[in-house]
Amino acid sequence: MQATEPNKQRKRKMKIVICGKGGSGKSTLAALLAREYARRNRPVLVVDTDESNLGLHRLLGTDAPPDLMNYFGGKKTVGAKLMTVIRDGASANLIEGTWTLDSLPKDYVAEDHGVRLVAIGKIHDAGEGCACPMGMLAGQFLKSLRLGDADVVIADTEAGIEHFGRGIDQEADVILMVLDPSFESLRLAEKIVGMAEKIGVPLYYVLNKMDPAMAARMRKEVAESSRIVCEIPQEPGILEAGLGGQALTDGYQTIGTLVEVLERR
Repeated sequence: MQATEPNKQRKRKMKIVICGKGGSGKSTLAALLAREYARRNRPVLVVDTDESNLGLHRLLGTDAPPDLMNYFGGKKTVGAKLMTVIRDGASANLIEGTWTLDSLPKDYVAEDHGVRLVAIGKIHDAGEGCACPMGMLAGQFLKSLRLGDADVVIADTEAGIEHFGRGIDQEADVILMVLDPSFESLRLAEKIVGMAEKIGVPLYYVLNKMDPAMAARMRKEVAESSRIVCEIPQEPGILEAGLGGQALTDGYQTIGTLVEVLERR
């Protein structure tokens, strides 16, 4: 694939949620998109809402930022507030007011080449309990963000559909679902399309790990193939970076085209 140069176009502030089955390439797409937007001189924040993802920061070329959960007192404190909500129906607003990309607590932000990264929280120890507090914080964090005219926020979610239940997707302007060539991806797409329609957020598909024959078959198998906006081939450089935990620094024409498609929708 050839590198792409930034194009002059209308800049649209946007919150993008990326979802899909495990191993489909969600983090890869998040990193590629973030780099492409940064190449176009857009302020970019990647939000890691996947408590099991240990490699996104490497694809972005940053150190792993401290869990944002710790800024609010840690998992036990946030969990206690969540239990109060469940028990009493009380409000548990962890974030007072609104935040901008520039007002985020700097000790919890990693950055490289114009891309900022925040990690909501990770599961670090066996038996530490469920990830529900992280889900609550992720939804409130995305809701609290007020974007400038050119800002882009990209949220990388955990595998499956739990993020819909956490209310993360309803804060998005667009949902990108990554489909790899698998039966599970096709069935998950059928489930997610209904959820996206229910919350009124546009949903598009990105086909990943494709060759021409497989891409053609996927277009036949996917219900509502008009939702497909991008095909990412089996690119050796991308696969090597993913295996070695290396930063995805190159620009790709396919990703540049995807950005232009999103700007027009």
